[in-house]
Amino acid sequence: MARRGEPAGALESAPPRPYPLAGGRVVFVPDGDGRRGWTMQVDGVPSSHVDLDDPTRLDFEYMRWVGDVLDVAFPPGEPVRAVHVGGAGCTLPRYVAATRPGSRQTVLEIDGAVLDAARDALGLRSSKLLRLRVSEGRAGLAGLPDASQDVVVRDAFDGTQVPPHLTTVEFLRDVRRVLAPDGVYLANVADTPRMSLARAEAASALAVFAHVALAAEPGQFHGRRYGNVVLAASVRPLPAAALGRRLASGAVRARLLVDAEVRGFASAARPMGDPPA
Repeated sequence: MARRGEPAGALESAPPRPYPLAGGRVVFVPDGDGRRGWTMQVDGVPSSHVDLDDPTRLDFEYMRWVGDVLDVAFPPGEPVRAVHVGGAGCTLPRYVAATRPGSRQTVLEIDGAVLDAARDALGLRSSKLLRLRVSEGRAGLAGLPDASQDVVVRDAFDGTQVPPHLTTVEFLRDVRRVLAPDGVYLANVADTPRMSLARAEAASALAVFAHVALAAEPGQFHGRRYGNVVLAASVRPLPAAALGRRLASGAVRARLLVDAEVRGFASAARPMGDPPA
């Protein structure tokens, strides 16, 4: 039974039924530690973690780093306009709504069944402050007005890979178009120890934005592990000093590369472009 003020359908403690998808299913796995935390698995891949009682709890390390960027890139508590390319359990929209009340957010999720599962199991609902749209991310972004967003977040995967058309210079030019002059683009990159994807994505971002930063565990920059890299890009300087301190003091320490360091990191990579028509 849902708690007072909580949308009907929100999870309690018993695992719900699996939700079917075209190629698999969505499953919600409880943390089992007494809190109402759930991991949303899409086709067997953990895609989101949601704490129904504490939307500021970000258990996935890369999501905590994304939250850190948002926390220091804009004045504390100030509402932002944000579009999220990839939705799943809407962990970050919940975080933004809790830490920046009044923020207007749009979620673009290509799989309507994923959004249906989130609505049913997590109690998510569209409202004047949160629009849940079934849309391919690039097509949805193309329909947004110029300079209409403060934040664009890309956290979209096809299995374990980011769809290639969401990594190109042409895509990033459209991101820059919809961002306000002081806006920030954030992307989650899952990469191998060789970091070839992160280098290519950084090269593409550097071709479009004046300022680019990367955050990852130090061991990943040293080629020791598979993991997530958070890319941040903007036409304005990013708050490197404050962000570096924040990332270095977190539960999972991250190293930050900024501007010249990113250019050195990506020097052997080429920007990615759309295939010829």
